[in-house]
Amino acid sequence: MSEGIAYQNKDILFKYLSDLYQNSTLDVLGVKNLPRIKRLLPNEFPEVTANEKRSDTVFQLEDDSVLMLEYESDNNYMENHLKYIRYVHRISQRYFQKEKQVKRIRIVVVYTSEVTNTKNELSVGDLKIHSNPVLLYQFNGDETLESIKNKIRNEQQLTQEDLFKLSILPLMKSERSRDDVIHDSIETAKEIEDDNQQVQAIAGILTSTDKFIDEEYAKQVKEWLKMTKVGRAFEEEKKEAVEKAVEKAVEKAQQSAQQKERIKIAKDLLDVLSPELIAKKTGLDVEEIKKLKHENK
Repeated sequence: MSEGIAYQNKDILFKYLSDLYQNSTLDVLGVKNLPRIKRLLPNEFPEVTANEKRSDTVFQLEDDSVLMLEYESDNNYMENHLKYIRYVHRISQRYFQKEKQVKRIRIVVVYTSEVTNTKNELSVGDLKIHSNPVLLYQFNGDETLESIKNKIRNEQQLTQEDLFKLSILPLMKSERSRDDVIHDSIETAKEIEDDNQQVQAIAGILTSTDKFIDEEYAKQVKEWLKMTKVGRAFEEEKKEAVEKAVEKAVEKAQQSAQQKERIKIAKDLLDVLSPELIAKKTGLDVEEIKKLKHENK
């Protein structure tokens, strides 16, 4: 099984997962009255232990609240909700340190078809945590996949709802094994004509099945993603960004070296020229030279 696939290889998934979810709601999962998703947020928490590096997916909603979207394949609601408390604490701490405010955090837990009932609340005295459960055993994955395949065969444009369903399809109820459904879902996504929709769907599948998918197969899919037209464009975009960052770093280093050289010259001239003349010759501020003179006493 995979251990943190999306965490270790997140760049291309993060970009297209953002496109998949942006301006969407979770109405398709039966979660009503949630504001639309505004953007995907980073989900790593470096402070946590190695087996708890991150929440599954974190979003900012239109009302500025934060949504944690979690995927679970068991009914260990106590253990899971204690984990969510730790995540909520770290998200809250992050925002408080940056913005000096406490964000409202909403939790939606998507349970795979193995889970047919669960509890959505854990009370530990004065502290209580509540989640919105989505039980995917109520969704027929085989029918959903066949419906999407028919649309693709008939060259119909897939809706945002279709793409979202395809992204979580391997977690729905099916007569086949999860591995088979993951493979079939990805192969179906490859048949989507629209390049952006294609990579959005595959990014969604890889993210929702991160805890269940075979790691070697996931690596193969990611390599294939990089070879698509959209993937190549993104890799080129990353390459340009890296080149610009390197150029900026070199320029900064050169400026730093020049500054150090100016300061060295200024120190050598402190006993010879006035601060005003040293400033004129080195390009340093007069006040900075006076400070050097004071420190040199």
